[in-house]
Amino acid sequence: MSQEQPRRQQGDQADPVKYGDVFGVSGELGEKAVKPEDADMMQSAETAVLGKTQKGGPAAVMQSAANVNVSTGLVQPGDVTDVAAREGVTVTGTAVPGANIITESVAGQVVAQYIQPTGGPTQGGSGGAQQQGVTGGSGGGRQQGGGGGGAGAAITIGQALEATAKTIPGKPVDQCDAAAIQAAEIRATGSNVITPGGVAATAQSAAAYNETMMRDEDKVKLGDVLSSATTVLPADKPATRQDAEGVVGAEILNKQDMSTTPGGVGASVTVAARMNERSRQQS
Repeated sequence: MSQEQPRRQQGDQADPVKYGDVFGVSGELGEKAVKPEDADMMQSAETAVLGKTQKGGPAAVMQSAANVNVSTGLVQPGDVTDVAAREGVTVTGTAVPGANIITESVAGQVVAQYIQPTGGPTQGGSGGAQQQGVTGGSGGGRQQGGGGGGAGAAITIGQALEATAKTIPGKPVDQCDAAAIQAAEIRATGSNVITPGGVAATAQSAAAYNETMMRDEDKVKLGDVLSSATTVLPADKPATRQDAEGVVGAEILNKQDMSTTPGGVGASVTVAARMNERSRQQS
């Protein structure tokens, strides 16, 4: 896991280091300066879920950027970015067999996602249980924990879809999401026939509905469509590299920047496939 370090050109001190300089974020957050209390919030969230801050992780990158901004006098010690304070900083760990999928976000935008091996298969139910550290916003520093995934089992495509629902539950479903979900269902079931009322059909309906809605709060979200994917799918299978390539290809087909959504369907199936491949190599 690595994050981009703050880049400053010599003599260019007119502007502070912004979130858009060090993370792949956009909108209001991308134009905001990284401030000391932002870094402290991320450190607290990482510690709550991971037990410590991660070397080269988002908290370290934010601290480095904040230090630059303080040293140049562009921000003050104790300053906090308004959008980070309002919407919070989160670190979530979604349990899958043998690992946690760690997702770190600032103001609802994913700044890092990576795999943290747990040293063995997790214990418990059907997978996708989640730990969460939240600071700022309405989280109030809470920490949530859950059980583990299916013992000794490979990560299925359905479990990867449910991981997406837990990682970015509030993302409105768009046509790229629907295409990725359809590709995932086809690969999980081995059939080109879309199941009526299944996750692919629901995602397609949601994407079409969302195109008629102006406000995001009125749109159908990924969490609404994928939270019970393992139950809704008529068949399921362990995710493979070929499955991941097919799902990613479907997701990026209509994207101008040809990139997957951080924490989205393509990214989650890719993580599952990597973990399965790693498990096969170790067995």
